[in-house]
Amino acid sequence: MKRALVSVSDKHNLDKLARRLHDAGVQLISTGGSAKFIEAQSLPVTPVDEVTNFPEMLDGRVKTLHPAIHGGILARRGMPEHVAKLEEHKIDTIDVVVVNLYPFRATVTNPDKTPTWEEAVENIDIGGPAMIRAAAKNHDDVLVVVDPADYDEVCDAIESKSVDANLRRRLAWKAFQHCAAYDASVSEWLWDNAGFAEPNSLPPAAVIPVSQSVPLRYGENPHQPAAFYQDDSLRENGGGGVARAVQHHGKEMSYNNYLDADAAYSCVSDIKEDACVIVKHTNPCGAAVVGANRDLLEAYRCAVRADHISAFGGIVAFNTTVDADLAREIREFRSPEDGETRMFYEIVIAPSYTPEGLEVLKGKSKTLRILEAPPRDASKLSWRQVGGGFLAQSADDVTGDTASFEKAAEATATDEQMTDLRLAWTIVKHVKSNAIAVAKDGRLLGMGSGQPNRVNSVRIALEKAGDEAKGSSLASDAFFPFSWNDSVEKACQAGVSVIAHPGGSMRDSDAVECCDKYGVALFTTGVRHFKH
Repeated sequence: MKRALVSVSDKHNLDKLARRLHDAGVQLISTGGSAKFIEAQSLPVTPVDEVTNFPEMLDGRVKTLHPAIHGGILARRGMPEHVAKLEEHKIDTIDVVVVNLYPFRATVTNPDKTPTWEEAVENIDIGGPAMIRAAAKNHDDVLVVVDPADYDEVCDAIESKSVDANLRRRLAWKAFQHCAAYDASVSEWLWDNAGFAEPNSLPPAAVIPVSQSVPLRYGENPHQPAAFYQDDSLRENGGGGVARAVQHHGKEMSYNNYLDADAAYSCVSDIKEDACVIVKHTNPCGAAVVGANRDLLEAYRCAVRADHISAFGGIVAFNTTVDADLAREIREFRSPEDGETRMFYEIVIAPSYTPEGLEVLKGKSKTLRILEAPPRDASKLSWRQVGGGFLAQSADDVTGDTASFEKAAEATATDEQMTDLRLAWTIVKHVKSNAIAVAKDGRLLGMGSGQPNRVNSVRIALEKAGDEAKGSSLASDAFFPFSWNDSVEKACQAGVSVIAHPGGSMRDSDAVECCDKYGVALFTTGVRHFKH
């Protein structure tokens, strides 16, 4: 290894890298700020323009785009004709390329300053990707380093003369991945900001940069290898949710834990009031909000009581701080089944914990996973994989607080019943279709999920609600195809006082007539909440 070209925006550990390369007898070539940084370490460095015999030009846009640089990188040392050309043009080989790119992402996501168009464009790197790609292509002869985390390994290999094909190829893969993620950010920013795309339109092509954040023991089942990847798209910058969670305690997260935690936290984050939601197998089985006669501790108890059997082994989510009193209640609360068995949970997730609350909760179990996650904005783009492709859609951001409830039958609802209806409408959005949610007094009484026909979902929800269904509010994620001796009439006969559905069925009038017969208030929202 004779020469290394160093040109980095991220100068983390550059001092250590430069010194180790110099001590190993490697000549350092560098550009602009990187060269000044290396000089400041009292290390010899050759400016690029001394290699090219050509000055930087066009405000630094052209520095390394020169045959003296790219010839030295791309020449194949084992090919006599390549070596001869280098000798003919007096070009020396470059054996190590250390480059990371202009901070485009940091520039366009800066929370303190929105860049102008010109500022953003000037942070699109050209020479850097060209050098990285050239070095990665010629990895048999050139080491390419784009990540400061690799500096020590690379220096160790150079010093011990143990650079092998495995290291070269791994660094080449990482280099192309680095450029691909960078280009994906530029492409995404251009689509969203260039002005030629309709607002909220989906691009005709997209590249989604993701990075593995957690290796998982296995996937949905033990025979399936798996990992958790974080979405590094610009649209996710500053976004909340499970991917940005900090785990304070407990066993490592599993594939199914991530799915369930996401379902629970997404649901509770949609509720305006302080609330608790409990999820099992991605469906909310319990929920309650804080009200005039209910504090957060009682909301938690009510969420458990909604379906304590399903809650056992579930995920408990809050949209507000967990303090010591609440943590103690979670730790000590007994199953309503026998009043003795402590409730067991896989995960507790909340936006924050008091220090004492966190310590108390850690005492519940060594295995309890305690997650702290920033709330998630529901208006993000949603991607879902199918065989051989992806589906993309804007997120379903309509909740009970933003939906419009249009009166469709003669009976009216009280303010309290409408509040319950809004809660049921928010929860039903998070239940697998066909979905029914029944709520009363600020708490979920029962839900029916995933049934191939709606009447079975109604039946299951009403069975869970029991006698408390009298005076309750019921929400359906889609319209009722039938009413008489079917979903609507069964709800009316069970004592439900208010029903909401999207409307749009050719038999909507049957639902109106049925509700009028039983004196039940009926509302349509014009919004469907299918969840598959």
